Amino acid sequence: MKNATLQPRIPQLRFPAFDGEWRNKTINDLVKEEVIEKPLDGNHGNIHPVSTDFVDDGIPFIMANCFNNGQLNLNKAVCIRKKQADKLQKGFSIAGDVLLTHKGSVGLTAIVPKLSTDYIMLTPQVTYYRVVDNSYLINEFLYATFQTSAIQRRLKVLADGGTRPYVGITLQRTLQISLPEIPEQQKIATFLTAVDDKISQLTSKKEQLTKYKKGVMQQLFSQELRFQPDSSTTSLRGTKQSASNENQFPDWEEKRLGEVCNHISYGLTIRPKFVQNGIPLISAREITSGTVNFSMAPKISIDDFSELSDKAKPKKGDIFLTKTGTIGYTARFMEDFPIAITQNIAVIRLTDNKVNSALYLMHYFKTSEFYRNAISKVNQSTIMDLQLGDIRKLEIPFPSIKEQQKIASYLSALDDKIEAVQVQIEQTQEFKKGLLQQLFV
Repeated sequence: MKNATLQPRIPQLRFPAFDGEWRNKTINDLVKEEVIEKPLDGNHGNIHPVSTDFVDDGIPFIMANCFNNGQLNLNKAVCIRKKQADKLQKGFSIAGDVLLTHKGSVGLTAIVPKLSTDYIMLTPQVTYYRVVDNSYLINEFLYATFQTSAIQRRLKVLADGGTRPYVGITLQRTLQISLPEIPEQQKIATFLTAVDDKISQLTSKKEQLTKYKKGVMQQLFSQELRFQPDSSTTSLRGTKQSASNENQFPDWEEKRLGEVCNHISYGLTIRPKFVQNGIPLISAREITSGTVNFSMAPKISIDDFSELSDKAKPKKGDIFLTKTGTIGYTARFMEDFPIAITQNIAVIRLTDNKVNSALYLMHYFKTSEFYRNAISKVNQSTIMDLQLGDIRKLEIPFPSIKEQQKIASYLSALDDKIEAVQVQIEQTQEFKKGLLQQLFV
């Protein structure tokens, strides 16, 4: 057994049948004792592959954006020719290696899966760790160790101080990890792998639901699929199947947005003084995925709010549409507390303010057709901007109110399912985070 160099410790939570102290080591210790190979990242300098070297098929070239929830997504990797890769000096990573990002996005980790190529190439953003003594350390345990709060905090400390977060190989070798005997490493790794598999399954389920919703939206708004008046909300039929059916909803009408809205405006054109406690001031950056992040919004004083014009004070039920910089993000204001908005948000208020019409409109705003239509009218200056006059002229396909209701209900139900899966993902991630805190030293 290799000698410990640091003070041994014991984890807070332990599986039955295991006892004894864990051995503390630095990465440098493990390299010297030939437990792992010397960690390496990708090529720097003139031989570092650049964008002009990328090809559709070849050796995957791994960057930080290839990491997703502890897994390596090879489908997101660009490729370089094998002939070029073979000439590089370092950064050759193989299946089973533990990867760690150390530049820009610091602390992301993954295990290289089975490959269809002999190896993958790493950028200078990524380090590989290759275990060579499996009787002392297994790669799955090292992978989990890199995800612990202790290692993540240490990486953050080491990365601070420069214009861009960076932890070089030399500093990485100072990282300290604690090791139990192999049977306990395997037990911990197997348990955490099951949790990772659950997260992966939920993530896949969310992706499938999101893909399904996108396809259904395309078919619904192109009228390739239609609801029938006497059908349940979840019953859809192709238009060819329904062509001979006299019991159909009326034909859709194209209307300009201004025709169905009695209010389209935007908010503050000046930057007010911010206070610690006050009225939230919502800008485009607070609107994502159909929701408004009120907690992240800056605040203005009640006195300043009272002096604002009504156009900067949305009402419950209003629809928000981002119009400057990031175009086309939407949300609906359904809260009972007052807020103010900035000029990069358009406030849309339907004439009849019917819930189903508003929900229908919200879903249509998320279609690629609407986005293309909106972008075509954008003022292409230094900052993209969609003028209110052009927003009023945007053409929207409107079915009857009852068909709007069916479409809105169906798509909202899909949104609810997607959100429910997202909640499960977050809960499982929090569960894993707690395990990492207690199972490791």
